[in-house]
Amino acid sequence: MTTLTLRATGTASPDEVWDRYAVPARWPEWSPQITGVELPVERLTGGVSGRVRGPLGLAVPVTVEHVDEAARRWSWHVAVGPLRLSLLHWVSDGPDGGTTTGLRLSGPAPVVLAYAPPARLALGRLVRR
Repeated sequence: MTTLTLRATGTASPDEVWDRYAVPARWPEWSPQITGVELPVERLTGGVSGRVRGPLGLAVPVTVEHVDEAARRWSWHVAVGPLRLSLLHWVSDGPDGGTTTGLRLSGPAPVVLAYAPPARLALGRLVRR
């Protein structure tokens, strides 16, 4: 098991960044590796399961584990066969009215290391105005 933490800081407001996370239909706006989201809710809720579509139409099952709107934190996991990737996201105030967001990835080293570059790109887009 490997754990890696990524961070990005940008000019978008914390409320806007949190909304981009909290509304799954918005994920493809900032995350180029996500082409669609199939969750039975309009806003993140702990315990909900669905699928996230990625490149080449690949859809992976996901479960949102915990959402804390007040703290702007949420966690979820992706499981494909025996492989499981756990993701913890948070949003905090950044410098000059902007935002810092973070992502902690935990899972098998090859999966974490393969997902880190597109995740870095997505986080950078997430915090841009």
